[in-house]
Amino acid sequence: MSPADATPDSPAGLYSSVTTAHEKRLALRTALAAPEICRLPGAFSPLVARLVEDVGFEGVYVSGAVLSADLALPDIGLTTLTEVTDRSRQIARVTDLPVLVDADTGFGEPMSAARTISELEDAGIAGCHLEDQVNPKRCGHLDGKSVVPIEDMVRRLGAAVSARRDDAFVICARTDARATDGLDAAIARARAYADAGADMIFTEALTGADEFEAFRAAVDVPLLANLTEFGKSELVGADTLTEIGYDAVIYPVTTLRIAMGAVEDALREIATTGTQTGWLDRMQHRERLYELNRYAEFNRFDSALFTKGFWQ
Repeated sequence: MSPADATPDSPAGLYSSVTTAHEKRLALRTALAAPEICRLPGAFSPLVARLVEDVGFEGVYVSGAVLSADLALPDIGLTTLTEVTDRSRQIARVTDLPVLVDADTGFGEPMSAARTISELEDAGIAGCHLEDQVNPKRCGHLDGKSVVPIEDMVRRLGAAVSARRDDAFVICARTDARATDGLDAAIARARAYADAGADMIFTEALTGADEFEAFRAAVDVPLLANLTEFGKSELVGADTLTEIGYDAVIYPVTTLRIAMGAVEDALREIATTGTQTGWLDRMQHRERLYELNRYAEFNRFDSALFTKGFWQ
């Protein structure tokens, strides 16, 4: 059964996206080339990814920091390629949007970075970013980071690019050198990474609009901005980034922080009062949850299985 055959009473599109991985990768490249900025909120679960698509964003982001946090681990390089790939596959499966994944430092030496690309391609991912931190890495908005020599990162990127089987798969290079060596050093690294084959550049921890503007003026490839909360970057907003000329923006931890903040507040109230009734108007209703997980479509398909002539 092909995507064109998908109907509410058929399984096509219920268990996984009907959009192919290659089509999603092309969609990401199209979004990066569009006049409007490509917005990719972070999703900590497949259901959040489904909601990101339903609201109308252009893509989904899978954050390494969020995956670590969801496993109750700090973001210091403790997660594995298998864990990241498995979660990313689960998220890509449920949405027709392209998914961009945080692949940390590639989970090892250049050969490991090459394998990372292969695994993420097999998982249906549209693209990933690799960073130039020393492994094990640290959260990009914390102090105490270290970056590898430019030559080491160029080898890391070269291995990743050479392992790519689908030319549409987007390989983004992230540099953390702004915090360690200054803006000019970060710009020099970005140019070297673009020359090594990176399709897009992500400069972590720029402080504000002036630095975003300086980077845009100096680097002639698609640029990704990180609007994470409580970090070193001013939350300048997507409209401002569009005016500056940025091509993509991620909100990596936002949905997790919102959810965990609400969960903690609700649990404390339940612990105090013994009831969740005060939260009924603030929680997602069961009907909305059923809309997102397509309960009615699954029910119609299940009923159709027992209808005479369904398979004829």
